[in-house]
Amino acid sequence: MEYFSNRIRAKLQLFCAGVLIVVLIFACQNTSGDPSLNLQPTTDCRTVEHAFGQVCVSTEPQRLVSLENPTLADALALGVQPVGTSLFDGQMPKYLADRIGQVELLGTSDQPSLEKIVQLNPDLILGTEPSGEIIFQQLSQIAPTALGDWNGYPDWRKHFDFVANVLDKEDEAAQVWKDYVRNVDDIQTALGNQLQNTKVSIIYAYDVDITIDAENSFAGSILADVGLRRPESQAAVDGGIITISEERISEIDGDILFVSVFDPDTEKLLAEWQQKSLWNQLKAVQNNQVYVVDGDIWRGGNPIAANLLLDELLGYLTDKDA
Repeated sequence: MEYFSNRIRAKLQLFCAGVLIVVLIFACQNTSGDPSLNLQPTTDCRTVEHAFGQVCVSTEPQRLVSLENPTLADALALGVQPVGTSLFDGQMPKYLADRIGQVELLGTSDQPSLEKIVQLNPDLILGTEPSGEIIFQQLSQIAPTALGDWNGYPDWRKHFDFVANVLDKEDEAAQVWKDYVRNVDDIQTALGNQLQNTKVSIIYAYDVDITIDAENSFAGSILADVGLRRPESQAAVDGGIITISEERISEIDGDILFVSVFDPDTEKLLAEWQQKSLWNQLKAVQNNQVYVVDGDIWRGGNPIAANLLLDELLGYLTDKDA
């Protein structure tokens, strides 16, 4: 799904409802009448920078709440198990469900349940500015809250490093990056120079749109690390995403085409595009080099998804019958 495409939906309603929920719950839980007494850190804390200034975070947070898929996956990659998380569509991606223990689902990233967050008694809330901007004040009343800057998928590496800094897991992050670089090296060795003249295209089917993952998108940046070439029409753009109309189908052409889908609805949209005459004129279509991949992974925006993408990429590019 489009990253934070609904971030302004119901802003005023969410803000007002959030204030009421937080006030009511703290009124019930804190008989002293001073909600701030529940927010004093019980251990030493360290000051970290985030999108809205500074926050003092417990040196060893035990009850983390994350606000969206990449932050959740970043924490897991660093060995931290959140107690609760909101998600883009409220549903846990399968590739993360296989890696996570018991976690409370808190709704969608653009409208998380503040009541559930309070009930979890977190000692840290962690996410991105687009997810938490509107309710930052309410979240800050519940627990120390750190929100990273996020300007689209090109920021996925920077956000992982931000999460590592807030969690004081820089050593673990360094090992994650070493593992990623090793996986990139392995796929480069396996491919050799057999694809040096091959151009790879990546598109994404969602709702009523087909979009191109540009060279600086999440998947695009990984292909760039591997050294795979992209069509000129898919060069880096602000945000890493290019939305196209039916008349511009030729811009998705390449020798190999990867198509990200999420669910039956996006599969239906893809099927509709596959009936169009312009689609069937694509080189990749004519050469049977179109591969449908898991959109949750290919737009995952985190190191776990990045390594899974590399695994899938190697499988497809070394086995043309995949």
